[in-house]
Amino acid sequence: MPDKQHILDSIVAVARRLGRAPSRAEFTARSGISAFFVLQWFRSWSDAIRAAGLRPYTRNAKVEDRALLEDWGNAVRKNRGVLPRHIYRRKAKYNPCTLANRFGGWTSVPEAFRKFAKGKRKWADVVALLPAPQARVPAKEEVRGRPNEEAVPRTPASKRRHAPLKDRPLYGNPSHFRGLGHEPVNEQGVVLLFGMLARELGYVIEAVQTGFPDCEAKRRISPERWQRVRIEFEFESRNFRDHGHPASGCDVIVCWRHNWEECPENMEVVELSSIIKSLANAEG
Repeated sequence: MPDKQHILDSIVAVARRLGRAPSRAEFTARSGISAFFVLQWFRSWSDAIRAAGLRPYTRNAKVEDRALLEDWGNAVRKNRGVLPRHIYRRKAKYNPCTLANRFGGWTSVPEAFRKFAKGKRKWADVVALLPAPQARVPAKEEVRGRPNEEAVPRTPASKRRHAPLKDRPLYGNPSHFRGLGHEPVNEQGVVLLFGMLARELGYVIEAVQTGFPDCEAKRRISPERWQRVRIEFEFESRNFRDHGHPASGCDVIVCWRHNWEECPENMEVVELSSIIKSLANAEG
């Protein structure tokens, strides 16, 4: 575990690169030191920032769209291409979550930048590096004079998709596993399901927190021996990479779906969708 002075020195170093005090997520991504270790020495992230002689970073002052897009464009120019979200988090000034929330998702940022840069010669080189915009299919079209309904191939009722209604909750596929009515659709669902299965999987939950890593637990490694492990909850395992978490700060990823092909070999992944399927088969 890094000592107190090392953490303070690292905060100052990251602040120097950003030109301001870092947020907790920015500090973790750039220093490789998880918030779990910081909170062993300080009561809160703000206390750690103050101890480093800095003013805590606040998100209350809204950053203008122009500043966000210019920073994104400069990152594309410097790296000669669009950066994946987890790499942008380390190399750019602003948190990628801010851009994703502002422009309708991370994959929508290139098109937002294209509109921003239209007619501006200084951004022509960046626009040339962007992927081609995806063609949108008109809501209504006619083929050889026939109505749109005849042009669209018929789909079995079980596979049809309908437009979502506003202000209504979303559910996963129906589930018949114990008291779970629907499969998880987010990280909170993963946390709930793991809590239902922890004892069965040989874990005892010690603490759960909002910072990284999400959970501290102990698990049985022999009939009379237990060991402490650090757990990070994710809906999909590759979210761990996208969120910029350091592999050194976690022992186990608990997720609904394991889809991270480049996952480090020393990182254990617990895929709950597979586990409840095998348990359901055993109970059935």
